[in-house]
Order: sequence, then C-alpha cells, then structure tokens
Amino acid sequence: MNEKYDVVVVGGGAAGLAGALALARARRSVLVVDAGHPRNAPAGHVHNYLGRESTPPAELVAIGRDEVTGYGGEVVAGTVTAAARTEDGFEVTLDDGRSVRARRLLVTTGLVDELPDIDGVAERFGRDVLHCPYCHGWEARDQAIGVIGSNPLAVHAVLLWRQLSADVTLFRHQAPELTDEQREELAARGIRVVEGEVAAVEVTDDRLTGVRMASGEVVPREVVVVAPRFTARAGLLTALGLEVTEQVVQGHVIGTYVAADPTGATAVPGVWVAGNVANVTAQVIVSASGGMTAGAAINADLVAEDTRQAVAAHRAGVFAREGEVGELVGGARRHGI
Repeated sequence: MNEKYDVVVVGGGAAGLAGALALARARRSVLVVDAGHPRNAPAGHVHNYLGRESTPPAELVAIGRDEVTGYGGEVVAGTVTAAARTEDGFEVTLDDGRSVRARRLLVTTGLVDELPDIDGVAERFGRDVLHCPYCHGWEARDQAIGVIGSNPLAVHAVLLWRQLSADVTLFRHQAPELTDEQREELAARGIRVVEGEVAAVEVTDDRLTGVRMASGEVVPREVVVVAPRFTARAGLLTALGLEVTEQVVQGHVIGTYVAADPTGATAVPGVWVAGNVANVTAQVIVSASGGMTAGAAINADLVAEDTRQAVAAHRAGVFAREGEVGELVGGARRHGI
C-alpha cells in the first residue's frame, strides 16, 4: 500500500470493482479495501448480468479483481474503520491500524438483509429461501412456492412469483388483512391463502420441504419467499456527516439508503456512493453500472481539480518570471544601462 491515492474505494463487490476499474483505466491511483463479506455469498450464481449470466458470485469478484489490478489498481483485504477529512482529502484507517490518504472516496459497502424472525430462514437464505423473483425466479420455476407475508407488499410479491409457477401459496403471517379485491385477485390466479403465524421452515436431508405453522400444521413447499428489510451499511458515511434515508414503496418502508445525485456524489464533497448502499433494489449489474458511473464522475472531478492547480502554478510561474524581468530592468536603469 502507498501512503496516498487519488481514490480509496471502500467495498470490493460489483460496484466497487467497476468504479475502481474505470479509475485505474483513467490512470488514477486507486486502492480497493474489501472486507470479503459480500451480500450474495450464499447464492450459487449471479443472474441477469449480461455476458456473465450464471457466474458464481466469488468468480465474478475474482475476475473483477484481476481486471482492476491488471490496470495498476490495488486490492487489499480489510475493513475501513474510520475516514476523516484532511486539508487535501481524507485519511482512511483500516482495521489492522494502517492508514492511507485519499483525495476522494467511493463507498460501496452495500446493505444488510434483515430477515424475518422465523426458524430456518437465515440458514436457508439464498438457497431455497429467496426474496427476489428476478434473482432466483427461473431456478424456482414450476416448483411449489410459498410466499410468507410480513408487510403490505405481500400480494404484489405473490403475484410476481405466480408468473413463475402455477403452485403458489400466500402465508399471510404478519401481512395486513386482505381486501375483498385482493382476495378475488388471488383466487382468480389460483393462489391459496393460509392464515395464521408461520413458525419455521421445514428441512429434510438438507432440502426445504415445507412451512410449519404455529398451530403445528406443515404445508408442503419446495421454495419459500420472504421480504427482508434492506438496511444500508452506512456507518462510515454517517460518521462523515451523511444521513440515511428511508426507502418507501407503496407507503411502506422497505429499507434505508444514502442519498446521492445520479453520478453517486453525496452531500459531502469528495464522497461518492454506488451499489446497494445507495440503491436497495439494485441487482448486481445495476450496482456495477453505478460504480462505473461514479468512477467516471470522480475522475472528472479530479481532472477539474488538477487543472485548477495547474493554472494556479502556471500563473505563479508567470508572475515570478515577470518579477525577475522587472528586477533586471530596474537594476539596469540604476546602473545607467
């Protein structure tokens, strides 16, 4: 590690590596600090990533790291524990005590999926306990799917999953009472509604086999869908003076994010964000796009700063040369030349 970089990227997922790649190709010195705990680690494959469809998450990261380092960027394992403003940028401290300086920061720390408190859900999440029909829907097609309702968006979710299988059940669980219109919609699509609290997901021979109700009844299912709360990993950003914003969908809070403009620039000068920390619904390819956009914007910002500094140095040189000429002329006149 060097003492100073143009940019330190905090987080080495799709967003962070895409931003670092854009910066490295622009001949910027860039350091990526990655804690190594990606949100999609439990998933077997990345989907809807054009050109990389079905790539395992770890493989995608490895490819991205090789691309970044191939252009001179650096990637280190670690966690950024603090970042403080300095006269010319930021001082970034890692968990091993090392510190580096950066002119700009790109924070791509992602989010945490806060799962419903149901036995077995956390252990199976990303395998046969799912949340996104676009991330895992094709793989769950034609299976017996159970959607566990926990918020007002339950009907919307179950209708999306109905596109993928004719055997879909809504476990109302903690979702609000259904309206007559909603019940008619579900009935028209052949979706069964199970009332009562869900206690656990049943697993047999490392395979999800059903949903166990608080009453003890077990409803056979092969796939279970839940609705996590998406909480931004924003500790570093709040310490820099930024605030988290609630993400509201149809009047319901589904998570939090850190607000930024379309390039990823935040309200704190010199700090950009990309990926799930800034967009809770972004899939991997969208996160990579956000990182690329932020990287290009950061480079443009640095170019503007470099140019301002070059102009100031140029003017100082011109003034100095003019001063030297003035002193020579004045000296010549004093000696009658």
